[in-house]
Amino acid sequence: MGITRSGDKLLLGFIETTSENSKAVKGLLKNLLDRNFSFTEGLLCVIDGSKGLKKAVGETFGKYCLIQRCQWHKRENVLSYLSDKDASVFRARVQSVYREPKYESAKARLMEIKNDLLKINRTAANSLQEGLEHRLGLSAKLGRSLSTTNCIENVNSKLASYLRKIKHWKSPDMLARWIALGLIEIESRIRRINNHKKLYLLREAIKTELKLEQKKVA
Repeated sequence: MGITRSGDKLLLGFIETTSENSKAVKGLLKNLLDRNFSFTEGLLCVIDGSKGLKKAVGETFGKYCLIQRCQWHKRENVLSYLSDKDASVFRARVQSVYREPKYESAKARLMEIKNDLLKINRTAANSLQEGLEHRLGLSAKLGRSLSTTNCIENVNSKLASYLRKIKHWKSPDMLARWIALGLIEIESRIRRINNHKKLYLLREAIKTELKLEQKKVA
């Protein structure tokens, strides 16, 4: 899924694979490039914790890409190592930090949480350390839509409901056709992201973070 400057969500492509390995994902991304997908003004790529996804995105887009780890996946990964009692406490603390608009403040608070986690569970603390990418300072304006992978997760859920209508798949081609038709139908009903009129701030923040030259407007 891609999001345009006007906030529209576009379903850009899909592949059939048994896992999110980097080679398979790079094949999908290469297809985008073959279709003249432009990325030299900088991208924010929101992904889950898959190492294959992160590697493929990094190798394909290089210096033009900022990778944002899905905050929901990261939080749940950290909490999975804790007891129910501790998880309840740290869930509220971590979620509070994710609403912090300033990166330095958020990072300082996450380091405090990490130090507290070290006292009870080193694995959970190390997992939290891997999720310190919160740095663009736009969570208050765009965080609801761009801090998690909820956008694509919702599409996957709707597609699964669509595909359940078929009980027997005769061939991979049949499956691909139904997926394509399902995605076209879903895309026509997707709403634009919240606060889409503020997306120009994201463009500026990405260029600043990546140290890309800003185009002058006459």
